[in-house]
Amino acid sequence: MNIIGISAYYHESSCCLLQDGKLIAAASEERFTRVKHDASLPLLAFQFCLDRAGLGVEDVDCVAYYESPRKKVSRQLWTGQPSGGDAGLPWLDVDRPFREIRERLGYEGRIESFDHHLSHAAAAYLFSGFADAAVMTFDGVGEWATTSYGRANGSSIELFEYVDFPNSLGLLYSTITAYLGFRVNSAEYKVMGLAPYGKPLHTDKIRELVAEGPGGQYALNMAYFDFLAGERMYSDALVELFGEPARQPESELAPFHNDVARSMQVVLEEILLAKARYLREQVDSPNLCMAGGVALNCVANGRILQDGPFERLFVQPAAGDAGSCLGAAALAHVRLTGRRPSDTPLEHVYLGPSYTADEVGELLEDMGLPALDFRGKENALLEAVVDRLVAGKVIGWFHGAMEFGPRALGSRSIIADPRFEDMRERLNRLVKKREAFRPFAPSVLEEEAARHFKLDHPSPFMLETCQVASEIAMPAITHVDGSARPQTVSAASNPRYAALLKAFHRRTGCPVIVNTSFNVRREPIVCTPDDALMCMANSEIDAVVLQDHIVDRDALPSQWTTLLRSMNFFPYEQQNVRGETSPTVYTFF
Repeated sequence: MNIIGISAYYHESSCCLLQDGKLIAAASEERFTRVKHDASLPLLAFQFCLDRAGLGVEDVDCVAYYESPRKKVSRQLWTGQPSGGDAGLPWLDVDRPFREIRERLGYEGRIESFDHHLSHAAAAYLFSGFADAAVMTFDGVGEWATTSYGRANGSSIELFEYVDFPNSLGLLYSTITAYLGFRVNSAEYKVMGLAPYGKPLHTDKIRELVAEGPGGQYALNMAYFDFLAGERMYSDALVELFGEPARQPESELAPFHNDVARSMQVVLEEILLAKARYLREQVDSPNLCMAGGVALNCVANGRILQDGPFERLFVQPAAGDAGSCLGAAALAHVRLTGRRPSDTPLEHVYLGPSYTADEVGELLEDMGLPALDFRGKENALLEAVVDRLVAGKVIGWFHGAMEFGPRALGSRSIIADPRFEDMRERLNRLVKKREAFRPFAPSVLEEEAARHFKLDHPSPFMLETCQVASEIAMPAITHVDGSARPQTVSAASNPRYAALLKAFHRRTGCPVIVNTSFNVRREPIVCTPDDALMCMANSEIDAVVLQDHIVDRDALPSQWTTLLRSMNFFPYEQQNVRGETSPTVYTFF
């Protein structure tokens, strides 16, 4: 049975294929269109999923959609016409998703839809491998729900309590994100990364913004918020409460901003821990599954696992709306077959496009770019990469199938030696072109992780933080508070990346490398070899490994950047962005 899952028309539009209960393919539309947070119907991701399995559209038994358009419109009507919105009110067209699935995808078969938070919950639980679990989901907003609590057993998921819009921990965090001068609905992780630089001096003010309620409930004090008007997230009352004007984007960060970020993170963790303890009282299971955009807050996840009442935690790797296509597909599988898709945990998310060494070789030859060819010589390739790492070079690593979700996990990664004192600053300034405070994550051999991090279990999806506990100084991956967000790497899930780590370990005694996503600021993670070369052209990456080839910057002709930029490459800011959310307010339409 072939089931396509789709999430679309808001942000992080994505598509997946579930074949006889097995997850075969998944990708976000932005990776193909190069439009960050592309919200359009995932036409290219859909075609990729079919191609990956050798299917035609006529072979699809069901398309599963990740939310209820009719319920969503009811909430949008309550919110009111968005400021500057289209006078034609296209968002009132509740049949649009299903009509366009038929008209634009050419699909004539069965379509199922599921509530937004149920899709979130299923994307976590039905891929966790747990026989039973408690379930929590937190995001900005789905249809009406912003938070849900549930219990799951076998193939069944029951969501028994909700918090409804406009009360939302996701919107609370986004409001502070906007107040601190960062982009709403895309840069909340920056607040999390900034928090360790500050002190929790404003927790009392943050607590005035949100009141804890009985059970799983909480409520925002709407006097401090203005997102219902569609102009900005916060009201003048919030500015008065903090006693400082909102930070202008790209301006200098002051200690005050650090302290607000820290205070927000502290209060978020307090609330999440309290709700986890409440949920544990309601659900007799040692297992917790989490999804929704707030579940990408890896610092809070680590705190819940360390200080909370559950023994095991599974966070869906693409926990935001992108991953909801997985949940919708899994729910459709249960509805059509009466069975759970799989009893085994999700082992990896290498579910996107891949390219052979021969395809890469042909591309490099056609472009006339000099490259070292290591086809059939993997050990020599790995040693050549280690040579460059220990020399302090920054490398774009492109191998195998692209990862699904927001984290680079060793297929589309930028890698470096974590032991260099200046590596973090160099990566932020010259390569990623982003704020200097931003931390970098480590990849570590799974069997070596406990020797270098306070981590007693695998963490393959880079979704929790822990303290660094290594005798090796690794300033490039150690945050200011001594923490890191590790990815544990096993040979079973990514053989070549594990082999690279082993080669680096043999040479240096260090089984850890820097791993950050293969992109520059405001660009989607690279998908194709062409994307990788263009990213190299727009950054200070020293070399790119493309499957079995190495392209060194020093070996390229002087006009190479001009050549690559001529290949229809435009920086993100110049693109005609489709579906990009406002940088100042959470978009509800």
